[in-house]
Formats: sequence, C-alpha cells, structure tokens
Amino acid sequence: MWSTAREIAAGDVVIIWLTRDLIQPLLITPGKELNSRFGVYRHADLVGVPYGSKIGSRNGKGFIHVLRPTPELWTLALPHRTQILYLADIAFVCSWLNIKPGSRVIEAASHRKSLDLLDDSSPCVLRMRKVASWSDESCTGSGSFSHSVARAIGSSGHLWSYEFHEARANKAREEFTRHGMDPIVTLTHRNVCKDGFTVVDTVDSVFLDLPAPWDAVEHAKRALRKDRITRICCFSPCMEQVLRTVSALNDAGFTDITMYETLSRPHQVDLAPALLPISEVGERLKRAEQRREEKRLRQIANARAAAGKRKRTGEGEDNDADAAGIAGKRHKMGGDGDLKGSEPEQAPATFDSDPAPAKSEELPSVSASPPGAVASSPAADKIGLSKAFPEVRGHTSYLTFACLLPLSLSAAAALEPNTDASDVEPPFQASENKDNTTGLTAV
Repeated sequence: MWSTAREIAAGDVVIIWLTRDLIQPLLITPGKELNSRFGVYRHADLVGVPYGSKIGSRNGKGFIHVLRPTPELWTLALPHRTQILYLADIAFVCSWLNIKPGSRVIEAASHRKSLDLLDDSSPCVLRMRKVASWSDESCTGSGSFSHSVARAIGSSGHLWSYEFHEARANKAREEFTRHGMDPIVTLTHRNVCKDGFTVVDTVDSVFLDLPAPWDAVEHAKRALRKDRITRICCFSPCMEQVLRTVSALNDAGFTDITMYETLSRPHQVDLAPALLPISEVGERLKRAEQRREEKRLRQIANARAAAGKRKRTGEGEDNDADAAGIAGKRHKMGGDGDLKGSEPEQAPATFDSDPAPAKSEELPSVSASPPGAVASSPAADKIGLSKAFPEVRGHTSYLTFACLLPLSLSAAAALEPNTDASDVEPPFQASENKDNTTGLTAV
C-alpha cells in the first residue's frame, strides 16, 4: 500500500506525530515547509531520513516523529470528510466477516434520502437525520475502513467500494491511487440502494453503513457467493434501524443473526522496575534497623558524657567560692591574729576541659557487607503495568451480523426442516474444508 523503503523519499505519504492527540498526514514535497507550534521543518530535510526518526526543528522550538503510515495511524490522522469507523469497530467487523488474505469484500453506502421512509416522530430517527447531515452516511468517505480491509485481503483479494457522493468519490479515488491501492480497490460512484451492486455471485462478505440498510439486503444477497458460507454486517446507530434490518435479513433467508455494541475502555501501560526478591528486601530492612540502633546508642552515650561534664564543672565553681571567703577573713584579722608564715593554701584541683567520655556499652560493628547479605543486583528488567481508565467511551453504532448458507445446505434444510445439525450431508463439509471456511455456532 504505502512505501516499503527504509528511508523517506520525495512523494511519500508520512505520518507526523506531534503529540498523542495531534497526528497528521504529510505528502513529502521538496520546497515546502511544515509549520507548527513545535517549530519549522523543511520537507527536503526529511528526504533520506529513516522512518520512525525523531527530527528537531530548525528554530529549536521542539521536535516531531516521522512515522510510516499504517491503517491504524491513518484512521487517527486522516482528513475527516465524513464520520468514520474507528479501530474498535473495524477490528470487530473484520473478525466476524472473516476477512483474510484473498477475500473479496463489498463496502457500500446510500443516499440520506432513505431516511424519508422512517417515522419523524421517533427520537431515534431525528438522531439519524442529524448524523446523516454531518456525514451524508458515506461508507467510503474518508477511507478509514477501506485501508484496513485492503491490508487484510492483500494483493490476492479485492475490495469493491461504493460511494454516493461524487466529490468524495473522486477525492477517495485520488488517495487510493497515491497510496498504491488501485490493484486492490475498485471505487464506484453509485447509489446501491436503488441500483444495486456491479458484481453478482462474487464476494465473500458485505459491509453496509447505510441509514436504511434493509433496502440493500436483497442486492447484497445477489452479490454474495452461493457456493460457501458468506456473511453480511450492517452498521446502524439506532435500534429502529436494527429491528427493520433484522426483519429484512430474515425475509431474505439469512441465518445466525446477531447484534453487538462495541465499547472501548482504554488502558494506560507504563514500564516500572521489576520487584526485588523477598530475601534482598529482608536484608535491606535488617541493615536499616541495625543503623537505627547504632544511632540510638550513640545518642545515649553522648547524652551521658554531656551530663557528667556539667556535674564536674559545677563542683569546681563551688570550691573556688569557698577559697575566696577564707582569704577575706584572714585579711581582716590583725596582730597576733595574723597567720604569718603560714603556707599558702593549696589551689583547688582543676579539670580538663575535655574530659574523657564515660565508657559506654560496646557497640556492635556493621560491616559494609554484613555476612549473609545479598549483593546488589545489576539493573533489573522492567515490567509492564496496566491501568484501566474509569470511563468507557460511549455508543457509536450497533453491528448486526448474519450468514447466508450455500444453496446445497439451504435446499437440504428446506427439505428436512427437522433434521439435526449432525445429519448435514457430507458434500458440504468437504466443500467447507476445501475453502478453509471457519465454522459458525448459532447464537
């Protein structure tokens, strides 16, 4: 579909990833520039750069990532000419229609005037008219579903796409040509509800995104193959559409009719360091506890030393005061009362200013790597953690699926209505295995 080269070339379509919510397609045209709030980028500077590169702006304001287009990125980045199908619905539809390499598929739309057939008094119909006024109910439209189907069927399959709006059909045809999808996709400007499809007894599955899909059920039945199990899906926003579509499918002979509503709950996935083994965590806790005990004992020893120092300092000050009082009394005594020739009184004992601290309890020593400790492991591998967002995205549309059985099995069922499913004739089983068709279970 898109370029498969490693480097970007002139004329390639690339996806410019600006932020998680701001993605846009870009046709590489040397001589032009891309201007955004993240800087200025010349197209010529992108030529020869490998896909997936991070490119800095010329004015230093920021950077962008240049990615190779995929159907998923195209759905997020495409210019919205109409309302589009998003990934949750696209993936579910492709799975139930059994779209695979080599499949032949129809996607189709009709004019919004089909809504005139409905009752205006219903709130559901009013909502359908509002949706139709936005998008004109075109299936090809912006090409979101078309790109995903084209990748799924591969070069051996084919997609017939029908678009009612001529201007959008021409625009989509240009995009398909630029993306290299011409050999896979045939785009036709046509009102399929009125004129039907351009193929008969050819396709494996049909996808209808119409305001009145019941008008196209008979046309779809003629386009589906009759030699194997084929499938149809109708994409409808309102329950009234679903009810009328189910009635039309029953009348046309379709079986296994089911309806689903797809709701999306996004998850935030982050990488975090792997958890440490319990043994290593235990050793770390022991070492931390040992360090706290050492600190506590040092604080006790320092408090005892400071208290002893204050006590000895107070005793020295009392002795100095007593000596000064005795000397004053001797100075007042005269005559025989003088104590002449007496030896000077011995000075009071002095203490060192930094007395030896009191002997504390012997503290246990902690080595850098205590015996039995687990050596710190190298950088541990990261693990993925998923966190679901509390809100769920709202309703988009209802998906109504049905199967059309081959003529041989339909005839057998009509002849023997009470026959058990296990008694189905073997020739159909052989044909089913030959065509590699997935079996179905009635719901």
